[in-house]
Amino acid sequence: MAIIKSLLDTDLYKFTMLQVVLHKFPQTHSVYAFRCRNLEDTAYPLSTLLDEVNAELDALCELRFTADELQYLRGLRFIKSDFVDYLELFQLKRRFIKATIDTEGRLDIRIEGPMIQAMMFEIYVLAIVNELYFSHLDQQSAWQVGEQRLNDKLLLLQDYRGQMAAYDVPFLVSDFGTRRRYSVAWQEQVIERLMAVPEIFRGTSNVYFAKQFGITPIGTMAHEFLQAFQALDVRLRNFQKAALEAWVQEYRGDLGIALTDVVGMDAFLRDFDLYFAKLFDGLRHDSGDPYDVNWADSFDLPRYWRYKSQDDKFFGTFPSC
Repeated sequence: MAIIKSLLDTDLYKFTMLQVVLHKFPQTHSVYAFRCRNLEDTAYPLSTLLDEVNAELDALCELRFTADELQYLRGLRFIKSDFVDYLELFQLKRRFIKATIDTEGRLDIRIEGPMIQAMMFEIYVLAIVNELYFSHLDQQSAWQVGEQRLNDKLLLLQDYRGQMAAYDVPFLVSDFGTRRRYSVAWQEQVIERLMAVPEIFRGTSNVYFAKQFGITPIGTMAHEFLQAFQALDVRLRNFQKAALEAWVQEYRGDLGIALTDVVGMDAFLRDFDLYFAKLFDGLRHDSGDPYDVNWADSFDLPRYWRYKSQDDKFFGTFPSC
């Protein structure tokens, strides 16, 4: 049975970014390439998964959004009706994605085509490769270890729930595990278990599970969005401003969290002036220690912004393991 059974089984930010791409630069051509970042640590060569990967891609490209799924997307405040009309016609085209073995014997997955098609493959591909990889290992032992870790973390969260009032800033949790999940079934279990602490668990980036469990789908933009503007028709030094401006124009106050670390915090803050500070609600710190910085004083930022807790061709890479 296919791993991906619904086109909703992806991160919300794929839809929010795709909506901007469709409205602002639908003609853009893009190229994506798969690379495993820790290839030396894999239990066996990913190249052995080639036939299974291709079979999963065949099945993926047969999927269409159902009427019920489209109705769900129409109910999201920030999703526009013409975008859902586009998704009603949407189907991933097999000709845009190829899985082969490269000259070094590595699994090589390459996507090339219109960005309004190509960008949607990413999360599905990562979820497929991960689940196929783990399916050939000792699943019973892995599940037992996962259950124990999940139980331990839930006990910590339940203990913290009783002390939340003592903290100025609450500790909140959302699930963003789709691209690195052990399996569909495991992600479903994690989300269902986390729902036992609703004061702490605020939702999931996975649109399919958000719909299934009636919880909040969470996400805004990914690094991919700002990186794309490095190759679009703007001066390279202005790519962050152009990306943030396009986002503001599209969402008009919704989804107001900006991603900070595409080319480093210093470069981001040079572009994130008072204009954007008044238009966005907050910032998302992605990498490194958010407290190991001294930029807040250097830039005299308001306390609110300090950390509380070749031809329109875009080339991107996405990690798996």
